[in-house]
Amino acid sequence: MPRTHAALPRLYVDPDLAAGTQLTLGKDQSLYLAAVLRKTVGDEVVLFNGRDGAWLSRLASDSKKSVTLDLVEKIAEQTPPSDLWYGFAPLKTERLDYVIQKAVEMGAGTIQPVITRFTQVARLKHDRLVANAIEAAEQCEVLSVPSVEPEMTLERLLDSWPDDRRLILADEGEGSSSPVEALTALRGQKVGILIGPEGGFSDEERARLRALPYVVPISLGPRILRADTAAVAALAVIQAIIGDWR
Repeated sequence: MPRTHAALPRLYVDPDLAAGTQLTLGKDQSLYLAAVLRKTVGDEVVLFNGRDGAWLSRLASDSKKSVTLDLVEKIAEQTPPSDLWYGFAPLKTERLDYVIQKAVEMGAGTIQPVITRFTQVARLKHDRLVANAIEAAEQCEVLSVPSVEPEMTLERLLDSWPDDRRLILADEGEGSSSPVEALTALRGQKVGILIGPEGGFSDEERARLRALPYVVPISLGPRILRADTAAVAALAVIQAIIGDWR
């Protein structure tokens, strides 16, 4: 039977990865492998850095303070980064973690927190968002970790929006209808998706968004969705119709 690496732990690392390289992990990752997962000399893990593909690696030392790994062979070529831009109004901590994780799993290439009038959380711990994105990539075998951008206001976002990208607006005020036709028309174009806060966009925000020529409003159905549910639903429908599986 062919050898499988699916059950092996996966770790995101910063250094370059190449055949014959020996890599020493930092304290936190060393502790995770040696103390939490109880990996010892000779055990295997998969390493990736978002640039050099996935590498089968073998523990050469198992110190809880400094695990050393020998890179054995490349087992997957590097995938190109996703071009899907994902913007959302931040939620409270646990649901915010969920939204970041699902955005990574659903193929977002850029994750952008957007501060709107009714956003529940205005200041974020950026390091925590990045750590959540990396953890999600480790768990779901994503090789290109999305870029997680610092939060910005909706006004600044719209003022700086690029001319060559369409912005799909998940708008609870849009009449209930299938999004298939609107999304199909965007096939082959650069797109982003914007999810509003739990209380929705303000009337002024919605009016400005809907007046912009690059904004494409879509409905996610007749039910009012929680913001984190809307995020997953919107990403799923975009990937199903015009996504990167094509």
